Amino acid sequence: MPFAAIDGIKTHYQVLGSGPPLLMYSPGGFNATVDAWRGQGVYAKVKFLEHLPAKYTCIIFDRRECGRSSGRVERITWTDYVAQGKGLLDHLGIERAHLMGGCMGVSCAAAFASMYPESVQSLVLFWPIGGPKYRVFTQARFATHFAYAAENGLSAVVDLVQKHATSFSGDARAGPWASLIGTDSSFRDTYLKQDLESYKLIVTAIAREMFGPDSVPGPEPEDLMRLDVPGLVIPGRDLFHGTSAAWYLAECLPNADYWDVPPELQTEAVTSERILEFLKNQS
Repeated sequence: MPFAAIDGIKTHYQVLGSGPPLLMYSPGGFNATVDAWRGQGVYAKVKFLEHLPAKYTCIIFDRRECGRSSGRVERITWTDYVAQGKGLLDHLGIERAHLMGGCMGVSCAAAFASMYPESVQSLVLFWPIGGPKYRVFTQARFATHFAYAAENGLSAVVDLVQKHATSFSGDARAGPWASLIGTDSSFRDTYLKQDLESYKLIVTAIAREMFGPDSVPGPEPEDLMRLDVPGLVIPGRDLFHGTSAAWYLAECLPNADYWDVPPELQTEAVTSERILEFLKNQS
């Protein structure tokens, strides 16, 4: 089981297939693991990992604070997620790669491209998170966790996660570090020793800075508009993945290819074929 040390954080990753490199930012919100590509929601239907490794070297990884990767309680920004992906490419000796993101991973991939355009050959942005309903819902989840921690203390958060094996998605009270609280005893001990008032400020800052816009969280629109990287945008259509979010990315990216197909017609064969066609044209 390979790991890379990136900025002091242990990153679990896997390399599948052969061909040009494709770095894939996992879907799953604050539980973004390699397993989400196979078993979560729409990804279980489209089965990307049964198709893309036939033509590309797919690099998948647990995002920091998720799964078997480690993490820290700090004021996380999209830049931190970019650093993990860029550090993984550096670890593997890859100077330039295609990037793909699913769900919240779209924001990570778009932020990566805006910071390191010379390292990105193309972008595949599948079901981007965003839209006003998503913003309201996500900030409410952070507010629920803030209130629970403020009233009951961090020990109550740890007890909740351990007793119910829950995640931030499953129970907002558990907070964005629930994955590590449940699996990493060393992290859990450090989490419990924090100053509660400082912790509350961190949670507040993340909610405001990372999930403030009604469009797509991540890079600023001006940065996207300056980005000369080909992008394929594939829309979702639900509370978390507003179609307006996909349109926003398509309007901001100068070289965007918007695949105007509703989710119910995004079948396994058709969707993978469309992505492979796009990637081939950018190789």
